[in-house]
Amino acid sequence: MTVDVPTQEGAPSGSPKLAAARRIAPATGKLGVLTPGMGAVASTFVAGVIAARRGLSPPIGSISQMAHIRLGTKTENRNPPIREFVPLAGLDDLVFGGWDPLSANVLEAARTCGVLEERELGTISAELEGVVAMDAVFDQRWVSRLDGVRVKPPASKWDQAQALMDDIESFRSAHDCDRLVMVWCGSTEAFSEPAAVHQSIESFEAGLKADDEAIAPSQIYAYAALQSDVPFANGAPNLTVDLPCMEELSRLRGVPVAGKDFKTGQTLMKTLIAPGLKARMLGLNGWYSTNILGNRDGEVLDAPENFKTKEVSKLGVLGTILQPELYPDLYDEIHHVVRINYYPPRGDNKEGWDNIDIFGWLGYPMQIKVDFLCRDSILAAPIVLDLALFMDLAARAGNSGVQEWLSFYFKAPQPSGTADVEHDLFIQQTKLKNTLREWMGEEPVTHSEAG
Repeated sequence: MTVDVPTQEGAPSGSPKLAAARRIAPATGKLGVLTPGMGAVASTFVAGVIAARRGLSPPIGSISQMAHIRLGTKTENRNPPIREFVPLAGLDDLVFGGWDPLSANVLEAARTCGVLEERELGTISAELEGVVAMDAVFDQRWVSRLDGVRVKPPASKWDQAQALMDDIESFRSAHDCDRLVMVWCGSTEAFSEPAAVHQSIESFEAGLKADDEAIAPSQIYAYAALQSDVPFANGAPNLTVDLPCMEELSRLRGVPVAGKDFKTGQTLMKTLIAPGLKARMLGLNGWYSTNILGNRDGEVLDAPENFKTKEVSKLGVLGTILQPELYPDLYDEIHHVVRINYYPPRGDNKEGWDNIDIFGWLGYPMQIKVDFLCRDSILAAPIVLDLALFMDLAARAGNSGVQEWLSFYFKAPQPSGTADVEHDLFIQQTKLKNTLREWMGEEPVTHSEAG
């Protein structure tokens, strides 16, 4: 059975001619959401979904649950919620699981990370405690500041991949899941670049069997997911599915992938502000960004090799938005600096400072100062939900390979081709909504929209 939209005969009078709708399998049964890493982000995500389906708190920040989508012209006044427009899995159908090297269950993780207060946790503590973490594939060479205590026994990387696939199938069976998705919520791994082992499925599998040092834990999770026909989204800046072998495997297995690095605090602000500067043709001399945070992510990023992975992700935003090759008088020599400092007293409540040096008419300088006191996991949790639901939708719509239409959610979006990816948040939003419109047989909106 598939979901189709009305033909032209069923469209409202005066509507534009509808495009052919995508045939999408219905969201029947349970959807299992697996998260490698069940720390601050994953525990906050699970707690928020449980609270939302109990009616304790709306899923604020979730595009899939809170946003409306305009259809046709403004005068038609068709603005349904996205969750009613496309056949998404319902919150009541979600089942949670994952792996963690430190915490035994989501309740323990939530209390350890300290994102949520006990008044929120207390009412849902039994459900959180019931989400038990599986032992993780862990290698301290990739996260030197963490000591994994709940990890799988030493084995070859090939055996680790097989063990993860066994975990996936056991979870699917135990929870009677119709479908699964996987969203990486683990720590940022040490910086790495593609190697010969990543160039094909054959070379990667040989590398797994040979314990190739260039294969990171996140890549083993991605391989296990794709071989199990589970869509995979990468929420960290790791080199994970943005590799020839993983793109090849995702196409071969017919499974969607997306990445990378959840767009939450400071980078969210950049993708909001930079398009405005460009729209007004205001120049930019420099953008200095610094952060303090004290959660597990901050501890991991205190290691230089892990910070470099994050730095590369954060630094790639401004160039594609501002297009210095087209506007050299405005953006040819931007001094872009990013710093992250681990400061334990701050916990998950990250503070990001930005000093933005701009110039205007006759070259006169001006400054913008931003002090964003954000809560990193509070901003990331709804992204996990949206990615889980949209990746599942993409799979049911027959999509495979890189889902560039989900670039809205990532600091360093993975391209689906050779062209540069888009970083402008508003263009990304239009691309996301137009993809949904197209799949449901509606005409795209090619200009700015409200709602």
